[in-house]
Amino acid sequence: MSLRRGWLAFSLCGCGLSASLLLSGCDTMSSDFSAFSASFMPPSPAEAAAWAADSTDPENQRRGTLLLASAPWGGSSVYLDLYRLYVAEAQDPLVRAAAIEALGRHGDPADAGIIAKQLASPFRQVKLASAKALQRLHAPAIADEIWPVLIRETEDSDIRVELAIALAQYPTASVFQALVTALDHPELAVNVAASDSLTTMTAMDFGGSRNDWLEWSTSTEQLFKQDLAYCYPVFVRDEDAWDDLMFWNPVVFEVPDLPAGLEWTPGNVLQTKPLESPPSPSAP
Repeated sequence: MSLRRGWLAFSLCGCGLSASLLLSGCDTMSSDFSAFSASFMPPSPAEAAAWAADSTDPENQRRGTLLLASAPWGGSSVYLDLYRLYVAEAQDPLVRAAAIEALGRHGDPADAGIIAKQLASPFRQVKLASAKALQRLHAPAIADEIWPVLIRETEDSDIRVELAIALAQYPTASVFQALVTALDHPELAVNVAASDSLTTMTAMDFGGSRNDWLEWSTSTEQLFKQDLAYCYPVFVRDEDAWDDLMFWNPVVFEVPDLPAGLEWTPGNVLQTKPLESPPSPSAP
């Protein structure tokens, strides 16, 4: 009898374990099906805008702002006002970072000054978003605000990498010296980004050799090439099986492009567009 009871108890425990695993599996499948159904029914523009303007829920604000930023119509004036408002006043750092990303995608050269000031933020997410956004906006007046952050010893290396990339569009002596200084940073990623930017500005390639760059700079009469070919970098990955399955929503990647504020002249020389003052932030 005791053996039978023991077997019964074991069987019940086994059933309970199986049920637990089944429920756990159901939770996972439920999550997968939710994500799958969401791809069929993405948020409407009205829903995205409502989330972005939801002052009671920072997560909705962040999610809605990112949705607007990725939309082709996310650069309309009412949304630009919203981004600028959040960059200036959002208390949640993730909301502010999302607004900075949006402004980098849809803003104009004057917004570069607004974003550059966020490099002094105590929040890493805000500084990293600012460094990336400054790759897409061109305003020569802010170059001297960017390069000191690049060589600041207390700055995170990933932020330095993004700033080194952004500085390639500003061929000045101060920027050149800052990038050469960054070649001595202990992180290889910073060295590579600084070296690549120096090559973009000068059409020379001395890799990570600080001494070679300095020696060449003192021996040449023309430090920078005239037809600067700077384009901001974009994210690209290989397509996978899931992308093939979602045939109704084909993957479209960005392509590198000139930052807002730079344009080609007939002589293939990049010129700076006139800098305009952005409108004052106002509520949407």
